[in-house]
Amino acid sequence: MNTPATARPPRNRAILALAGVVALATVAGTAWWFGTRSVDTASQMSDAQLEKSLAAAGIDGRERAAIEGLIRAYILQHPEIIPEAVQALQNKEASAQIGAMRGALETPFPGAVLGNPQGTVTLVEFTDFACGYCRKSVADLEALIAENPDLRVVVRELPIISDQSAPASRMALAAAAQGKFAAFHKAMFAGDNPNPASIEAAARTAGLDLAAAKAFIARQETEAELARNVDMARRLGVNGTPAWLVGDQLIAGAVGKERLQEALDAARKAR
Repeated sequence: MNTPATARPPRNRAILALAGVVALATVAGTAWWFGTRSVDTASQMSDAQLEKSLAAAGIDGRERAAIEGLIRAYILQHPEIIPEAVQALQNKEASAQIGAMRGALETPFPGAVLGNPQGTVTLVEFTDFACGYCRKSVADLEALIAENPDLRVVVRELPIISDQSAPASRMALAAAAQGKFAAFHKAMFAGDNPNPASIEAAARTAGLDLAAAKAFIARQETEAELARNVDMARRLGVNGTPAWLVGDQLIAGAVGKERLQEALDAARKAR
């Protein structure tokens, strides 16, 4: 029979605390190594607190070393738990951030919306026109929109991959200002990778007024929007595209229509 956490004796609680500190240290080091966001140490047990807890439970230095050795051996034998732990930590941190940022995240740049602008369930996508995985996800997104008439897709341009990502993103915002965002979005992903010729070709295919678009691109609000998206991505721990936000879930990568549909269904149930 499992013992409830509140009923565990002091010695067991101290061992669990020590295991937790070793695991957190491993996760923190791995997160730093891979360049992910650092662990928030404010909530972790301090060394002094841990030592006090261990002493109160009658665990001496030899026992502590033995416990740490067992934990280390387990991690070395099962290294697959490290990326799983890092991902779980990132998801937990992202969920905490989402609540505070939801209003800003789900408020689109005017016109930068796919699907039903008045939809009751919102999917936020961070995307880059130079991203091959974003290109592969276009068909999945179109299918989701077709199968979910209540779906509103807020597209956040995140130009981080190539030196032509930002010019393509600026033109997308100009297209949004002219009410032709969806047409440009589709044409851009259907054409060549971003370059001056492919960006202009997509703009023409979408029917943009190019003179008005270039004037809009020069406005401060265009750069401000891209900077805002980069900042949002940084705060959420998003460092690649595509990245999806629906409900309290942050999903990274080209995960396919089924995975995104599951997240949409969960978001509907949670309302």
